Amino acid sequence: MRLFLVLTFGFLLSSVQTFSQSKEPTVILISLDGFRYDYVERFQPDNISNFIEEGTRAKSMISSFPSKTFPNHYTLATGMRPDRHGIVDNTFYDPKKDQVYAIGKRELVTDGSWYGGTPLWVLAEQNGIKSASYFFVGSEAAIQGVRPSYYYDYDGQVNNLTRISKAFEWLQLPDSIRPRMITMYFSDMDDIGHRYGPSNEEQIGKRLKKLDAELGALFEGVKSLDLNVTIILVSDHGMIDVTLERRMLLDQLVEGIDARIVNSGALAHIYLKNPSEKKSVLESLKTKKGNFKIVDPSDLEYYKDINSFGERIGDLIILADPGYYLANDQNYLETVARRMRIDGTSARGEHGFDPQAQEMHAIFYANGPQIKEGLTIESFENIHVYPLICKILGLPIPSDIDGNVEVLQPILK
Repeated sequence: MRLFLVLTFGFLLSSVQTFSQSKEPTVILISLDGFRYDYVERFQPDNISNFIEEGTRAKSMISSFPSKTFPNHYTLATGMRPDRHGIVDNTFYDPKKDQVYAIGKRELVTDGSWYGGTPLWVLAEQNGIKSASYFFVGSEAAIQGVRPSYYYDYDGQVNNLTRISKAFEWLQLPDSIRPRMITMYFSDMDDIGHRYGPSNEEQIGKRLKKLDAELGALFEGVKSLDLNVTIILVSDHGMIDVTLERRMLLDQLVEGIDARIVNSGALAHIYLKNPSEKKSVLESLKTKKGNFKIVDPSDLEYYKDINSFGERIGDLIILADPGYYLANDQNYLETVARRMRIDGTSARGEHGFDPQAQEMHAIFYANGPQIKEGLTIESFENIHVYPLICKILGLPIPSDIDGNVEVLQPILK
């Protein structure tokens, strides 16, 4: 594998014309979906470990609520919590649009009207800095009428080396058209974590070793270029094992309730047909026993600005306890059981739970000319990555974000 990557990397550099380039700062924000905070300590991947030693790491990064993929990627992109940027879950209902947003609905994912805030690539383009994205939530949509100068519609079949080779090409473009804000996305650890669970040492370790080798090619390639590049490795959430016995039947919990129910597993949103019935429905649901709780969204600390996109959150929420999961019905439960038998597993990995649960914690590792070396910082919320990148690139920090530049300022030289 290592020889193959070295040969591939050498071909990539030799096949692209090199231009004289300026030393203006460039940031590559790389998301490793589902990379739990403790994977590096557990598996000691060579290239990522070296990357960390030469830069700054956080003990962990705390996801926004819910700890799902789309809300947290878009929080990283905007510096806003989900209740303010509008992507409140992987799946949710918008009463104003009378549509259910879901990550598999391409026509909605690419519709900029669903997305609030100002993503990093939009801010960069608005300030004369070209941006590029090889898959990142929101980058396929025209948000505020703006897309990255270079982007691709998501296709999970595109292998990692293809994505990395394109990043090399972008970095070697002439100054006038070279992107200095690049976002990249790799799903490996989320894919394997869901299938086998984060406790499966063999499967997690094997996939991480492959990903580490591919990232090593990227790290070495960037070092070989005469550029001022900061690389930031993040993830959106962690992962926890969920056995078949800990999957609860949602249809039994909500039986008789006149509402639209949108379930994303760790939580379910309840949109009442008659909102005036909220109090009585809440009291009725609270009489049911199990490893979950029923809450009014306005009572959750994570929704600090409930009026922004409150209608998308729902009237009530069912929250599964960490390690438990809401199955839509018996058919869904049987499908999960069949997949687990095929894979020979006793649990599958899930996420979306309370971000304070340690298993939901993500990663933050940074390395580059402006980043301090050998520094470890305390855990922090992912809303603060956005203003850090603005600071590095010299971009104005929007006044309406939730992140605070002072949180990560100490990691800069």
